[in-house]
Amino acid sequence: MYRISELAAKVGLSRTALLYYEKQALISGRRLDNGYRVYSDKDVQRVRLIKQLLAGGLTLKECKVCLEAKVDRQLLRNRLEALDEEIEQKQRSRNLLAAILGEGDLKGWHEDLNKQAPDAHLDWLMKQGFSEKEALRLKWLSKDMNEHDVYMADFMKVFETLERWGPGSEEDTQHALSLVPQKPSTILEIGCGKGLATQVLVTQSQASVTAIDNEQSALDRLTERFEQQGLSESLETVCANMSQLPFDKESFDLIWSEGSAYILGVEKALKEWKPFITSQGHLVFSDMVWRTDQPSDDSVEFWQQEYPDIQTIQTRLTQIKKAGYEVIDHFPLSEQAWSNYYQPLKQRVAELEPDMPSSVALNDIQREVNICTERESEFGYHLFVLAKRARK
Repeated sequence: MYRISELAAKVGLSRTALLYYEKQALISGRRLDNGYRVYSDKDVQRVRLIKQLLAGGLTLKECKVCLEAKVDRQLLRNRLEALDEEIEQKQRSRNLLAAILGEGDLKGWHEDLNKQAPDAHLDWLMKQGFSEKEALRLKWLSKDMNEHDVYMADFMKVFETLERWGPGSEEDTQHALSLVPQKPSTILEIGCGKGLATQVLVTQSQASVTAIDNEQSALDRLTERFEQQGLSESLETVCANMSQLPFDKESFDLIWSEGSAYILGVEKALKEWKPFITSQGHLVFSDMVWRTDQPSDDSVEFWQQEYPDIQTIQTRLTQIKKAGYEVIDHFPLSEQAWSNYYQPLKQRVAELEPDMPSSVALNDIQREVNICTERESEFGYHLFVLAKRARK
């Protein structure tokens, strides 16, 4: 016979656990004349059997069912399925933690988080020690906290010799500028890159142009070009982030953004840039849109990874009006604008491929070139010319 403390020591459970077992009628002690409860070897073996069943993933309630009647095979099947689901979830959890520690692939996790909580994602990355510039690049380009530096070094190597960092043409820029009803005297260009559109804005408008980008090397190239052409007096460059514009409210007659609003998110850009436009001013921006209602599966898969917020033209027009703008005009970028970017990029990738066979960045760029040249009829950049509505 064993007192409860002796039984607890023998089976490796606490006294509290055994009292609960007894309350659930899983074991039954016998009370002596002196008031102590004692348990037999039968109780010892019953508790050990219960522990084995618990180790199989059963609940105490399910253990009791198994002890008091023939095993319910459906109950066990249900428990097995639940355990399989738990194991799968635990494996996903383990994979994620391992990836954060640099022992696995984080790309899918970053992509999902960027879809579900883009602002929280950015804030979290910055708390991990990334600057806002690098956090944005990580979100959109490398998608890997642990390999970001290597990825960006390869990425910049690809683009360092290229004049264009996105689709565009001087003719499309000039056409969009001609659609702005009032000639601007102050222009803010957001995401200017190396300044091919900037040159059109300066020469065709005679306005004072402030060009911002978060890549200083691009601004240096832009400044060098303008100095060579004698246009420096009309240009000011600022290395800044588009989400934190360092300017006074209503400072610009025209805000211009080709191929960069997506970084902030189009709806967010429409809202956050609006206060910097004068009351009778305008906004011109371009964005990647669907040109078909039935895109191919590989196009959908690619853009769900690279730009989950890609929309139809009509959806963008609805969002624009909701944000308080008047649509002056809109039109698709020309085939020449597409070719101006992707043909040199394709040649550059082919040139570097022999020396960078294992580069993730180069492989990603190659994939983009392939899908954007093979499926270009299904999607493309679209330019929107907008007027800021005056307050009523």
